Amino acid sequence: MSRKIFETPAAALDGLLFDGMTIMSGGFGLSGNPESLIPEIRASGVTGLTVVSNNAGADGFGLWMLLESRQVTKMISSYVGENKLFEQQYLSGELALELTPQGTLAERIRAGGAGIPAFFTKTGVGTVVAEGKPVETFDGEDYVRETWLRADLSIVKAWRADPAGNLMFRKTARNFNPNMATAGKVTVVEVEEIVPAGTFDPDCIHTPGIYVDRIVLSTVNEKRIEKLTIRQRETV
Repeated sequence: MSRKIFETPAAALDGLLFDGMTIMSGGFGLSGNPESLIPEIRASGVTGLTVVSNNAGADGFGLWMLLESRQVTKMISSYVGENKLFEQQYLSGELALELTPQGTLAERIRAGGAGIPAFFTKTGVGTVVAEGKPVETFDGEDYVRETWLRADLSIVKAWRADPAGNLMFRKTARNFNPNMATAGKVTVVEVEEIVPAGTFDPDCIHTPGIYVDRIVLSTVNEKRIEKLTIRQRETV
């Protein structure tokens, strides 16, 4: 068996968690969340976490679990969304929030994985997003400097992996996951299926195995629908 494959989510996280660490958690809304790894972080009891994620789950699901247990002290996110607990903790001053435009968040993570400490963007110029940050002019336009994001641990949800850690993501679940896989000192990936070496066409690999340290089969694949829209059946 590959040295990267672990038997359980708890085993895959063993020895990696500590108080005050920074964790990147993949997902967009309820799509592509590392559903099996988050409960194990909660069970570990680590506190003072800074979590980088597009949002913080939804009521009773995903990163909401870590908010509910008061293990998170800061979120770096682009969307508070429908998460009432997130909103309450932020407004009460219990939770620090670094609100980052969504595209900027994605690029800060990508930059962290690529070893680029900073970059300039027009997004946020003239708003609270730019407060305290250097602003420079290029071709007559102002741009704000943003810095990379990196983490002690990235937890990622993928569709399939081979024993070397090469990953394929499925549709919308691809979202932030591939970039986060590159930006963690250690990357742990939960997958729906582990396939034999040589299964993947190299052109179809979304994340090369060099970025992946540990792999585990998902124990939770609930894939909730955040907002269900239906139409009335037509009557004949």
